[in-house]
Amino acid sequence: MSRRSNFFAAVALACMAQATLVQAETMSYADAITKLADDCGADIGKFCKGLNLGGGRIADCLEQNAAKVSPTCKASVAGVVQSITQRERAQGAYSDVCAGDIAMRCKGVKGDGYKLACLNKAQKRVSDKCNQAIIDAGWR
Repeated sequence: MSRRSNFFAAVALACMAQATLVQAETMSYADAITKLADDCGADIGKFCKGLNLGGGRIADCLEQNAAKVSPTCKASVAGVVQSITQRERAQGAYSDVCAGDIAMRCKGVKGDGYKLACLNKAQKRVSDKCNQAIIDAGWR
C-alpha cells in the first residue's frame, strides 16, 4: 500500500472512533483511528464538514487545506502513516525473519497461526530479531 493510500485510509477512518490511544511498538488500525480522531477531529470538522467518508474525501480535504491544518494533526498523520507502514512491513517480513526460529523451535508445526503460537510460547528462546518482528507486526 502506498504512503498516500495509507494516509487516505487513516484519515478517512479517523472520524469513526473516539477512545484512548494505547502506545505500542507499532500502532493498530484501531489506535490509528483514535489518534487521528483525537488530533485531527477539529480540523476535519472545520475544513471538511459535511463530507461523506470513503473514497479518500476526508484525506483529500485535509490535503487541500494543508496550509491551514493544525501542526498537531499534521504530526499525527505522519506518525500514524509511519507506524502503520512499519506494522505492515513487519507482518510481511515475519516469516523470513523468523524462519530459523520456526525451523528450530517449531519443527513439524503446520499452519501460520500455530507457528506463531509456538514462537510466542518459546519467546525466551526465540531470537531477538524474531521477537521484535512479532512485536512490530502487532502479534504480541
